[in-house]
Amino acid sequence: MKVLQKRRVKDVLGRVPLMPEMEWFIRRRDKPVGGFRLNDLNDALPEWKAHVSASPLRSRVGKNVFIFGTLRYWVRHTTLLAMALTGLGHEVTLGYLPYGSWLKPVSDYDLRLQNLYGKRLFKQVEPLISVFSLLDVKPNIQLPDKLEKAIGDVSVRDCQYTQQVEEIDFDNPLYSLRMERNLFAASACYEWMKEHNPDVVIVPNGLILEFGVIFEAARFLDIPVVSYEFGEQRERIWLSLNRPVMFQDTAAMWEARKQEPFTDDQLKQVTELFASRRGAGLWKNFSRLWQDIPTEGGASVRARLGLDGRPVVLLAANVIGDSLTLGRQVFSGNMTEWVKRTLDYFAKREDVQFLLRVHPGERYVDGPSVVDIVRGMLPEPPEHIHIIPADASMNTYDLISIANLGLTYTTTVGMEMAMSGVPAVVVGSTHYRGKGFTIDPDSWDEFFATLDSALEDSAIAKLSEDQVRVAWHYAYCFYFDYPKLFPWHMRDFWENIERWPLSKMFTEEAQATYGKTFDYLTGQPVDWTNLD
Repeated sequence: MKVLQKRRVKDVLGRVPLMPEMEWFIRRRDKPVGGFRLNDLNDALPEWKAHVSASPLRSRVGKNVFIFGTLRYWVRHTTLLAMALTGLGHEVTLGYLPYGSWLKPVSDYDLRLQNLYGKRLFKQVEPLISVFSLLDVKPNIQLPDKLEKAIGDVSVRDCQYTQQVEEIDFDNPLYSLRMERNLFAASACYEWMKEHNPDVVIVPNGLILEFGVIFEAARFLDIPVVSYEFGEQRERIWLSLNRPVMFQDTAAMWEARKQEPFTDDQLKQVTELFASRRGAGLWKNFSRLWQDIPTEGGASVRARLGLDGRPVVLLAANVIGDSLTLGRQVFSGNMTEWVKRTLDYFAKREDVQFLLRVHPGERYVDGPSVVDIVRGMLPEPPEHIHIIPADASMNTYDLISIANLGLTYTTTVGMEMAMSGVPAVVVGSTHYRGKGFTIDPDSWDEFFATLDSALEDSAIAKLSEDQVRVAWHYAYCFYFDYPKLFPWHMRDFWENIERWPLSKMFTEEAQATYGKTFDYLTGQPVDWTNLD
C-alpha cells in the first residue's frame, strides 16, 4: 500500500514542470534511478567511441539503420551493435526507452529521472551515432486499425509470456500496462519512421514487448526489419528478415539445403551433439543442458512405469506460455486446448499406453503446470495414462526409445523422435513441421483421423530409413547452418567483449569471420546456397 501511495505522489510530481529536472541537476546527475542502471555501459562508451572513430571501415557506404532497445540488458547490446555498425560505415540511429522492467509500473517522476539519466549517458557517443529517447517523441497520430490490432496481439503475448499462461484476463493491470506502453512505443516509432524512412530497422526478438510493436510498425510501413535473438550456442545468433525471429522460419534454408549432400562429417557432428543431449552433458559451444538425468535404458523405464506390451504413445508438452509456443497454433486455439482434447481421446483408448511428459523447463517458471490441466480433467487418471512431471528423474530420450508414436506441439522433441525412427504428429507451427519427416495435420478431423489410423494395428510402423536420414540432415542444418557466427552473445556479455573487443571488429580477420552476419543484420537476405 505504501509503495502504491508513493508512486501516486510521484505521478503527481512527475506532471509538475521541471520538478524531476531540478532534482536531477541538484542531487543526482549521473546516478541511475530504479532498475535502469547502466554503469558498466557508461564506463565502456568512451573506449567504444575511440575504437569506432579509428575504424578504417567508416568510409564505406552503408545504410541508414534504426536500432531500438529497452531494458538495461538489451540497451547494452543494441548500443554495442549500433557502435559496431557505425564503425562499419552505416549511418545509425539508436532509439531507446529507459524502462527497468517490462512488468512493473514506474511513476512519471522516476521515469523522467531515468530519461535524464539515459540522455546524459548517451551524449557521450554523439556525433558518431544519433541517439534519442522515445519519451521525447510526442506522437500526435491515430494509428491505423490494422496496426492497432497487431499491437493488441503483442500485448496479449506479453501477458502470456510473463505469466506463463495461454488464457489471459483482460482486466488484469499487467494487460493495461502493456497496452499503454506498447501503444506509446508504436505511435512514437511509427511517427519517427514515417518522417525519417530508414533503410532497415533492427530489433531484438520481434515478437513481444516494445520490440514486437516496433517490428509491426516497421512492417506496416513496408520498411525492412531484422529481428535477432540468441539460443544455446555461444558465438552464434539467430536472425530473421521481415518475420519475428522467434518463429524460427527455416523454410528458405531447408529449400536450399535439402538437396545438398549430407556428408559423413556432418552426420558425425550432429550425432555427437545428440549423444551429449541424451547423456545430460554439454557439447562444444552449447551452453545448455537439455536433460539433468543420464539415460538408463528403455527396459528400466518400462519397468519403472509398469508398462506392458500395448503400444506406447508419448506426448511431449511445451512449457505453457513459452515464447516458442505463442502464435504457433495451426488448428487448436492453443497448446492447452490441444492437450485437453488429446487427453479426452486417450482416456477412452485402453488399448494403448499414453505417456504425457511435462516439459522439464516447468521447474524454472512460476506459471501453471500441464499437470494442472490433467488434474482438472482426470483427477484420478486411468491405469493406461501416465503423467511424468517436470521434476521426474527420468530422461526424455529413454521415453522416446520406448515410444511407438509421438505427439508434439512445437518442442524439438518431435524432431528428435523422427531422428529415432518414431512417427511424430506435429500440431503446432514449429520450424521442423512440413520438412518431410513428420505427420502434420491441418485440422482437428485430420488429427483424430491420424490417431485412429496409426492405432488401428498393434504394431505402429516406424519411419523409413530415408525419412530418418532426412530428419538427421535437417537437424544438422538447424543447429549448424541456421545460427550465424556472431561474437557477442547475450550470455556472458562482458566476457564476450573481453574475448572479442570492438576494436577487433574492424579488422580483416573479423570481416572474414563475421562480415556476412553484419550484412544480414542490416537487411541483406541470407544466401543459403553459399555458407562459406
